[in-house]
Amino acid sequence: MKKKLVVLLTTCLMMVMVAGCGKKETDTFTVGFDAAFPPYGYMDDDGEYVGFDLDLAAEVCERNDWTLVKQPIDWDSKDMELSSGSIDCIWNGFTVNGREDKYTWSSPYVDNSQVFVVAEGSGIVEFSDLEGKSVGVQRDSSALSALNDEETPENIALRDSFGKLTEYADYNTAFMDLEAGAIDAIAMDIGVADYQIESRGGGFVVLEDYLATEQYAVGFLLGNEELRDQVEQTLQEMVADGTFTEIAKKWGLEDSVCLGK
Repeated sequence: MKKKLVVLLTTCLMMVMVAGCGKKETDTFTVGFDAAFPPYGYMDDDGEYVGFDLDLAAEVCERNDWTLVKQPIDWDSKDMELSSGSIDCIWNGFTVNGREDKYTWSSPYVDNSQVFVVAEGSGIVEFSDLEGKSVGVQRDSSALSALNDEETPENIALRDSFGKLTEYADYNTAFMDLEAGAIDAIAMDIGVADYQIESRGGGFVVLEDYLATEQYAVGFLLGNEELRDQVEQTLQEMVADGTFTEIAKKWGLEDSVCLGK
C-alpha cells in the first residue's frame, strides 16, 4: 500500500512539473530612480510614480513582456543598489559624462545642461552676480559635479566665489528655500528647472549661460551588456515607429531628446 502511495504521489508530482514547464513566468525589470526628479521620475499628487523615464521604461517592458518595477532609491546609494542586484538599471536623468567607464551604458537619449535658477527681480543675471551669494544644489548631482570639476578651473573659481554652497536631498526643498529667500540661486539640470518653474506658476528665471552640458543614458551594471542590448534595441524600435517622440512630447522634452538624431 505504501509503495502504491509513493508511486501515485511521484506520478502526480511529475505531472505538475511537466505542466509547469509549459508556462513561462513573466520577467521583471526593476528600474532605480530618484523619486523627486521631475519630469524624469517623481511622485505625483495621486501618490503614483510617473515621469518621462518611467514612461520609456514602461514601454520597453510592454514590448518585452516584462513587468516593470519602479524602485525609488536614495541617489547616494545608487551604486550599492545596482551592484547588489536590487535594481536592474539606473534610469532617471542619469549622466554619462565623467562616468563612462563605471557602468555599461545605453546610447544617450537626452542632451542636458546645468544652469542656475534665480528668483525674478533678484538682480542676478550672470555668473559674476553670484559672488558672495548663497547657492543650493542637490547632493551627488551633475550640477554639483560640474561645480567640483577640477578640469574646469572656471567652475571651481565660480564655486569658490559663492558665499555658501548648500547641498539638498531634493530640489523641491531647494525651491522652497529659494522662494523664501534662504538661498539666492539653485544649480540644476535645465529640464528639471523648466519643469519646476512651470509647475510653480513662474516667479523664477534661468540664467542664460550654461554651467556645463551633458547627456543622459540608461546605466547598467558594468559588463551587463546582454540586458543593455535588449533595452537599447527596444528603444531604437520606439524611435523608428515614433513612440519615443510621442512620449518626449508628453513631457515637453521633444527639444532635448537626441536618440535617433
